[in-house]
Order: sequence, then structure tokens, then C-alpha cells
Amino acid sequence: MPVGRRPFLRTLAASMGASLLPASQAIQAGSLTKPKAISCNSYSWLTFYGRQGKTWMADPDASFQEFTQSGLTAYEPAVNTADDVRKLIPLLATYKLTMPSLYVNSTLHRPDEAQKSIDSVLSIAEAARQAGTTLFVTNPSPIRWGSEQDKTDADLNEQAKNLDRLGAELRKRGITLAYHTHAPEHRQAAREFHHMLLGTDPKNVSLCLDAHWVYRGSGNSQVALFDVVKLYGKRIAEVHIRQSRGGIWQETFGDGDLDYRRLATELTALKVRPLLVLEQCLEKDSPNTKGPVEAHKQDLVYAKEVFSGLIG
Repeated sequence: MPVGRRPFLRTLAASMGASLLPASQAIQAGSLTKPKAISCNSYSWLTFYGRQGKTWMADPDASFQEFTQSGLTAYEPAVNTADDVRKLIPLLATYKLTMPSLYVNSTLHRPDEAQKSIDSVLSIAEAARQAGTTLFVTNPSPIRWGSEQDKTDADLNEQAKNLDRLGAELRKRGITLAYHTHAPEHRQAAREFHHMLLGTDPKNVSLCLDAHWVYRGSGNSQVALFDVVKLYGKRIAEVHIRQSRGGIWQETFGDGDLDYRRLATELTALKVRPLLVLEQCLEKDSPNTKGPVEAHKQDLVYAKEVFSGLIG
């Protein structure tokens, strides 16, 4: 696995933000409202910059100039603190970008740490009011990043309780909480993944379907991915979009291991209109032929074609 999202975040002085939009109602999974634009997560840019020996957001103006040159108009940053959001708002206003969603860290399986995480996320929510952000994505921390150790049943019960509690508090603030997974949650019959959805109220916890992590975490299985869509499709508030060929992440979003056209068809049939977020990242054996601007331009062209029925 490439360097993870959280290690990158620890080194970021996150100067990211959003245009000054009025606060709006929380996104509800199953909504018929089509998102106006395809968004893009910061992690994709982190991996491209890292390959070039650069740091995403080391120079915020240079970073956002390239982001906008790609044609993107919506941004999903990963943030650690409310101050990260306050720094973002004027920057993204300058570059005329929206921030419909953001990614927040959380540790929810330990009673002594869960309240700290909840308080931190709620402080971020207060700061994000100015940005009009209505969707928070979180992937609760594992026992230890990079470890094969699984959470106990007691850990899973504690985590689901706290995930639901966080979602309820965010909902009071007009924000939808979307649960996200990487590969570990799909080990052991995907018991962690399923319990987070079965052990929480759909009104409080929606799903951010990271299609490729579901696929990879289930042993490169599209059967598993589309079973998840069948089981929880009505709860999908956001989709993270990434493609591989032969199991290796590609530089650009296109045809490959995952049948995204089928996914678009199934989401349309379910009458859900999730926020679509590009996250076409790089790993050790990814092709190396394009820079970030060219790659993301190509991502947008293909994504708009495949998901044309899901964007307004």
C-alpha cells in the first residue's frame, strides 16, 4: 500500500478551503438532487506531487492554480482541525472552488479517545459553516495503521455507537456523515464494514462508497462491490472514484478492472444521486507518463461521460 492519507496529513499545513456559500441542508442518501460538479479529493494530488518530489499545498497558490487548470471546480480536502478549514475558505474563494465535502480523521473504537474525536469533528463542522459544506467523510482508525490486527467485537460495538453519535450531532448541524473504508474493514467476512452500517441509524450514518477499496479489500472482487451496492445502495451519499488495471492503480480514470458504467447504471436505478469524487491515486507500480494537471483533465472527461446521468 502507498503512503497513507493520514501520514501525509500530519505533514500538511493545510491551507485549503471553499467559496463563501450559504449553509444548506445536509445531503441525504437517496436524494434526487444531482450534484452540479464532479469533485476531487486532495489525496490524489498528494500522490502526484509526491512522485514529483513536491508537497501538495506547500505553496497553496501554486497548488490551486494547477487544480483549477485541470478543470476541477469542487474540492474535498482532508483536514485535521478547524483552523485548517478557516485557512481554506479565503483560498478557495479566490480560486472560485466549492467544498461540498471534506474528509476528517476519527478514532471511535476506544472510549477514552472517541469523545476527543467527536469534539474535534464538531469543531471542524462549526468552522465549515461558512463554506456551505454539507457532507463529512470519515474512516475510523484501525487498531494500528499497517497492522493485520482486527478489532474485537467490543471494539466494533463501541465504534458503531460512537459513529452513530457523531452522525446524529452532525445532522443537527445540517451535515451528513458518510462512513468510508479502506481494505482492513473488509477482512474477516467484512464484519467491521457491515457492523458500522447495520449498527447505526441510516438517518445518522450514510455511506461513502470507495469502490476500489471495497474491491481490493475483498480480494479484487466486483461481486463483493456490487453486493455492497445491492445491500446498502440507498445509503450511498458519496462515491470515491479510482480505477486499476491488473490490480494496479492507473494514472487516469478510464476502463479497467471495475465496471463503473454498471455502477452508474445501478445508482441511477436506485434513484440515488451521490456526490462523485475523483481519487485517482498513484502507487508503487502505477504508470508514470503524466503530470497531475494532464491526468486530472483526462479523469474529468471520462468521468463526465460515465456518470453523465448522475450530474446536473
